[in-house]
Amino acid sequence: MEINWKKLGMEDKEIIQHYYDMEPVRNCEFTFANNFLWAPFYGIRYAVVEDMLVFISDEAEMSVSCPLGKADMQRTVEALLRYFGERGKPFKMHLVSPKQFEELERLYPDRFQVEYDRDAADYVYESERLISLAGKKLHGKRNHINRFKENYPEWSYERITEENTAECMEMAEQWRVQNHCSERGEMHDEFCVTMNALKYRKELELQGGLIRADGRVVAFSIGEPCGEDMFVVHIEKAFADVQGAYPIINQQFVEHEAAGYRYINREEDTGEEGLRKAKLSYDPVFLMEKGLVTEKQQK
Repeated sequence: MEINWKKLGMEDKEIIQHYYDMEPVRNCEFTFANNFLWAPFYGIRYAVVEDMLVFISDEAEMSVSCPLGKADMQRTVEALLRYFGERGKPFKMHLVSPKQFEELERLYPDRFQVEYDRDAADYVYESERLISLAGKKLHGKRNHINRFKENYPEWSYERITEENTAECMEMAEQWRVQNHCSERGEMHDEFCVTMNALKYRKELELQGGLIRADGRVVAFSIGEPCGEDMFVVHIEKAFADVQGAYPIINQQFVEHEAAGYRYINREEDTGEEGLRKAKLSYDPVFLMEKGLVTEKQQK
């Protein structure tokens, strides 16, 4: 069958958001802003298949997302299976949550298998704990923030606006140089995403906050609601040589922009050891698993 996959543009926001509103997903990947910002780097396109939203990725080998919407999932999956079969490609479905896999199992008993990727699991925290930093496990975070406040008594938190966006872009450029981001590779891609998130913040309805110390921006963060009770932090940048800059932007951003949400999703660690250690140190309440679904080999 023919499925007309479309590249993502700003004009697609309304139709994609329509399906997200219909069936909120907590995975950090499933927001329009995230789709729009990362699509150029992963070859992401989308289609409405049998009245359900599906993404396709050409990153390595052809793979689709689990259909989203309130229509008949089995009809959509059948259409996708035919699409893969007609092209001689093995069926692959990425970023599938345990709940979504349960539904696939119900519709197709023992036909599919799922392999969860620890490196792709989202770290989820209780917003109240990230704000209060109460308890022995987060004692070190409180100490870092106190040291920051001692070193910079005139520090301040500001929402990112059109007036201070250029300062955040300048800080991101400095961060890129300090962290030796190459012209290619994942860090360079992330830098491009950061700059575009700042550039299109208003159109994408992203929320941002920054920390100022001695008059200059030393940290900023950008995020948005994801599902009904969750806020996802997509971007967080801070100067490593400013002690406490990371802990204070983490705490202040949640306090000012996301206190009304029960959970904070701080995305995955991509298997990077230092990032994993940092994310675990904030004591996540749970990890959100995402897996790759393939068809079982027929005996």
